[in-house]
Amino acid sequence: MSDRQVLGRAAHARGISAEAAAAAALVADGWTIRAARLRTKAGEIDLVAERDGLLAIVEVKARLRLADAATALTVRQQTRLLAAADIILTDHPDWGEAGVRFDLLVVDAAGRVRRIADAFRLEA
Repeated sequence: MSDRQVLGRAAHARGISAEAAAAAALVADGWTIRAARLRTKAGEIDLVAERDGLLAIVEVKARLRLADAATALTVRQQTRLLAAADIILTDHPDWGEAGVRFDLLVVDAAGRVRRIADAFRLEA
């Protein structure tokens, strides 16, 4: 196995672990996980969670430090999430009756999870 393959597998495992930690944090805060690693034609959504009719489309970012993870969401990824959200809302019209927002959950090397609620919006 090449060094690149080893690094890729390690990064994938860290991502899976971060998504699990983020999902656990959401559940502990009263959210219901509607979907995890939801694939659409526009791309994958890490988590879809709902609480009191509010739907959160969640991107999870893991870095050594929370501050680094908080700045890791690119405009391209935001565009992908918007397109993927359109698809899932068409497929699930009963989701998000009280609204939809895009949250960023960041995870550091120690496994601490922080939420940046309403991390970005569609520009009108």
